[in-house]
Amino acid sequence: MKLVVIAGPPSAGKTALVKQITRNLIQEIKIAFLKIDVVKAFEDIELSKEFGIPTRKVYSGDLCPDHASVMVLGDAITWADKNASDLFIVESAGLCLRCSPYLNQGLGIIVLSSISGIHAPEKMGAMVSLADIAVVTKIDLVSQAEREVLIQKVREVHPQVLLVETNALQGTSLQRLYEIIRKSKDIDPESLVLKGSPPLGTCTICVGKKEIGWKHHFGVIKKLDGPIAESLYRGE
Repeated sequence: MKLVVIAGPPSAGKTALVKQITRNLIQEIKIAFLKIDVVKAFEDIELSKEFGIPTRKVYSGDLCPDHASVMVLGDAITWADKNASDLFIVESAGLCLRCSPYLNQGLGIIVLSSISGIHAPEKMGAMVSLADIAVVTKIDLVSQAEREVLIQKVREVHPQVLLVETNALQGTSLQRLYEIIRKSKDIDPESLVLKGSPPLGTCTICVGKKEIGWKHHFGVIKKLDGPIAESLYRGE
């Protein structure tokens, strides 16, 4: 079974891309879909109704959605495999810009909207820098100059990334992406691991402590006047 993990900020065009991939490959291969979100999602219903493919969704609730993804993906891959799927598409919530949902196998796709601003790729950390493919959507809504600047910003963050520009609603210029998915290798579920390191460990904010200010917290903390990349450990 092949695996595609699609990430990106809300409203970037992730689901539109999933629909284009499904529409263009469904006659060749059997596809399953999982949506991971925080509170509410309807993508699974839309895809099941439109294409008749097996779909699932998971709400992370109080968990970080990428944390939830790590927890459920093992069972989800087993579920997709039991459905005799040739391709399993996972769409992440796209809310945690520090995390990266990509795995050491399959394809990791970051979806970026042209109208999100030219500095957007620099703000997304591992979600961009660890992707295999960057799909830039809504290219019909910005000027050529803006598109070129955005593309340059993506390349500065991730020089080796494969770039695809499209209007995902119409599916323009996506044939190359379909071919890459067709030729991608099958995964080995027994050796799947995260492609990048998760964020630093659980802190007192994660477990429900509400007070404001680092002096009230323990574990991994951060001060306003500290170095940008520095996090400190306080307590046991």
